Amino acid sequence: MAFLEISDLKKVFGNQTAVHDFAIEIQRGEFVTFLGPSGCGKTTILRLIAGFESPSAGVIKFDGRDVTWLPTNQRNIGMVFQSYALFPNMTVADNIGFGLKVAKMPTEQVRARIDEMLSLIKLTPLAGRYPWQLSGGQQQRVALARALANKPQVLLLDEPLSALDAKIRVSLREEIRALQRELGITSIFVTHDQEEALSISDRIVVLNEGRVEQIGTPSEVYNFPRTRFVASFVGTLNLLSGTLVDVATGQIAVGNQQLVTTHVMVGATKGQTRALAIRPEAIVFEAPQPGRNSLAATVEEVNFLGAIVRIRAKLVGHAVISLDVFNDPNQTLPQRGASVTLGFSRENLLVLE
Repeated sequence: MAFLEISDLKKVFGNQTAVHDFAIEIQRGEFVTFLGPSGCGKTTILRLIAGFESPSAGVIKFDGRDVTWLPTNQRNIGMVFQSYALFPNMTVADNIGFGLKVAKMPTEQVRARIDEMLSLIKLTPLAGRYPWQLSGGQQQRVALARALANKPQVLLLDEPLSALDAKIRVSLREEIRALQRELGITSIFVTHDQEEALSISDRIVVLNEGRVEQIGTPSEVYNFPRTRFVASFVGTLNLLSGTLVDVATGQIAVGNQQLVTTHVMVGATKGQTRALAIRPEAIVFEAPQPGRNSLAATVEEVNFLGAIVRIRAKLVGHAVISLDVFNDPNQTLPQRGASVTLGFSRENLLVLE
């Protein structure tokens, strides 16, 4: 049985449905990320799990216990907010111990737990400082320690890194993941940053307009997007339009060029137009090879991006496709206007639902 079970969850505000029939099962100790653009419903679902909002329909269970209508203080959750939400008139130690004191834990146990949390987030020397005396990253670590101090069943993190600069974000997300693994706590992380989601999650839930587009591991979501939205939102992707020639053998026409996919085309019929997806890193310059796809194209742009070089090429029929090659000083790249042949495996050509 899953540790956190959500079924048929729905939330309506007035005449607008923010969450449509959301369902997921999360295992004990799993780190799941809700990923999607602003307004997709990810924070609303988090607030429903926390008890800050009441659902219009659906059931939420923690370890088999129905908590759908329980108040927040009876759900045993830890919450980390985007804005830190630290008490400015309290020291680091007092902020961490606040929930423990509210729960009327004995003073000696409170002190021991505060010390344990300070050691965990490596801020013991700063125990007597106030929030305004800390950096943004330090403040968020204190907020994390406060959320963990009560030993919650579930840890909820609502875009906790969005207010930090890029380098600190990378460092802190790694710390959060390491702590989560060490404590084995079931966690849900909300973000609109695809790199963040891909780097730290056991599974990702991609949301769009209150609906689940796809649930899967980072590898599944990135390499095998099921819908056009997932394909375009997660990572850089080439989207082409193709006409299905032979569904049984996976043959597809892109303009006057023929491609083949090895993937099953769900609900496909001959003559149907479908969106095709290919990752830029899956494409190489090569002469036509047996068993591989080839496209004739003309180089339009060559963009140096440091570790990689992104090349844009125009296909017959004016569709544009991008490919990424590693920056190799000894490699000669084609010039603008050059005629080239692009190759990629049949496994890397996806036909979207």
